[in-house]
Amino acid sequence: MGDRTPVANFPRFMRSQSMSALTKSSRSLGLTREPPWLHVRREPFEYGTLPIPSLMHSDVLASLMTLRGKLLSQAPPSLTSCTSSWSLSNTTNLVCAPSTPSVSEITRRVSITGIAAALELTEEYAQLILETLASTLNDEGTIVDRLASSLVNEIESVGADIDDLLLYLYLQTYRRAPSRPHRDASSVADVWPCTSAIDGILPASTLLKVRLAGVSRRLMPTQAEEEGHQLKYVRKHLRSLLTILSETNKEGLEVITPERFERLGFFLRAKNARMESVPLSQAAPLFAGADPHVPVLPVALTQVLEWVQHHLCAASESQWDTILTRDEKSLAKVRRMFPPGKIPSSQAEVNMMDVMTPSVLATSRDVQAPTAPDDALSSSKDWRPENLTFIDGVIRSSVSKGENDIKGGSVKVSYCQDSVVYVLAPLKYASVFGCSDSIVVLGAVGKAVRVEHCERVQIIVPTARICVANCRESIFYLGVNLRPLFTGDSLNLQVAPYNTFYPKLEAHLAQVGVDARINKWDCVLTLGLANLHDAFKRSAHAATSQIVGASLLPTDKFAMFTIPSWSIPDSDSMHHTSANPFILPQLYIAAVEQRHLAVFGSSTTHRHKSKAFILSSMC
Repeated sequence: MGDRTPVANFPRFMRSQSMSALTKSSRSLGLTREPPWLHVRREPFEYGTLPIPSLMHSDVLASLMTLRGKLLSQAPPSLTSCTSSWSLSNTTNLVCAPSTPSVSEITRRVSITGIAAALELTEEYAQLILETLASTLNDEGTIVDRLASSLVNEIESVGADIDDLLLYLYLQTYRRAPSRPHRDASSVADVWPCTSAIDGILPASTLLKVRLAGVSRRLMPTQAEEEGHQLKYVRKHLRSLLTILSETNKEGLEVITPERFERLGFFLRAKNARMESVPLSQAAPLFAGADPHVPVLPVALTQVLEWVQHHLCAASESQWDTILTRDEKSLAKVRRMFPPGKIPSSQAEVNMMDVMTPSVLATSRDVQAPTAPDDALSSSKDWRPENLTFIDGVIRSSVSKGENDIKGGSVKVSYCQDSVVYVLAPLKYASVFGCSDSIVVLGAVGKAVRVEHCERVQIIVPTARICVANCRESIFYLGVNLRPLFTGDSLNLQVAPYNTFYPKLEAHLAQVGVDARINKWDCVLTLGLANLHDAFKRSAHAATSQIVGASLLPTDKFAMFTIPSWSIPDSDSMHHTSANPFILPQLYIAAVEQRHLAVFGSSTTHRHKSKAFILSSMC
């Protein structure tokens, strides 16, 4: 490929010229937008899809409009409180609804029984839908639905707002499995990736087979590509999503009220010029009334659609000039090495890794000139998802992260092998993807955990909810408030009660709302078919066969896990959690005690030591 001189050896003025040229190019392509920025929330896509076949519809909008009538019949009207209804003015203050409510100030919520009846599902599935919706609703800002902030034992009594539920059901079309063997263009557009370098290589979701087959990890879909696809999905379906939230006025015009427009916050979050989250209805000048004492009138759907399309962008687009900096340096080097029109093909791009700086290599992927906002999102080396911390590619090592290391309350542990990863921090969301032969210890997770495409791992986590998909030969030590969900092509999975603690565990549990008195680790819920939303190609057997969930870990295999002191920050050591706050079942206590006695003997002194050890391992 010719000389491979380090980028740092190129003259500074040449790199700055390239940066300036590409920045101007990005602006000419419309890559910069004015605030407020509307960013797609990744949480519904990553933690909200469920492989329930009856939620899939060929004509989703018509089906949901029909379903609305069924849900309304199951949900008698009730006046909303200040937590779920809003009266907005042209100021930043929110006030309660006036004493005499209008039609728009009446909400309808539906219970598990109503959801089951309307969707013709069992109450078990209806409860799963409600719990999943609760874990993915937006709980940031001053306008939050009651379900989003409910504790797990309150979810059933609060129920779901019908608009939120319909948007959630629409989300189930994401990564839809085509119902016909010959896919038309519109169906293919919803299935990502349509064609992939790993098709046929990953039939049973085992990443180890991919590595053995010699397929480079860089060919796997990246987080940037995933979120780029989510942005495209919202753009494509935006009109349908707004139609669900609209109503028809006396003139027959489709209009949207500010209260119902706020429900679009399930998919979008608004950021102002200071990158602060603001309510959608306050960010949109369409709903700004001239008189704070006069109710804001509904706005035509077409006007709302135009405004959202204008402000909808990738999270990284908001600061595009910063993002392009290192890419431009790499592109400048590549363009110097090759004459115009002679840039290597995609098959040769792997050699271009040699000309990148180490910081660029750390986030890795193909070097491409930005051609559109979505493409730029996927190609930028300095791109980082909003509010997400990566622990990526740890091999034969141990890594510890504390509160100061986690930005945004979400973490993704990916592609770790033969390693131990400690994330001792309070989290909203956590995902573990593509790891093998590793132990992952997570702090308290208040919303949801997702473990996917892992082999021979041990996951130790206290959380409100966990979903395990396409994993093999792994053990999950759980302190979980809701039934753990197992789905996909899984094999030889086991569950056990939570088995460790660290000094700030109880403080973190209280901070994120996980109740240590409730542990449903052994109430496994298994969905009968492989995940219909899975982007990876599966074998015919895996796609149609009944899957096996998880079995209980035999008591003689259970052991307490001790977190080493070096992985605990010094500032945390002053806190008082000195025992496992989740109560162990009696059979597991006896097994631990028996093993401890077998090691240290049966004398009176050793029995006292064994008893002390057991007490230090549980409350």
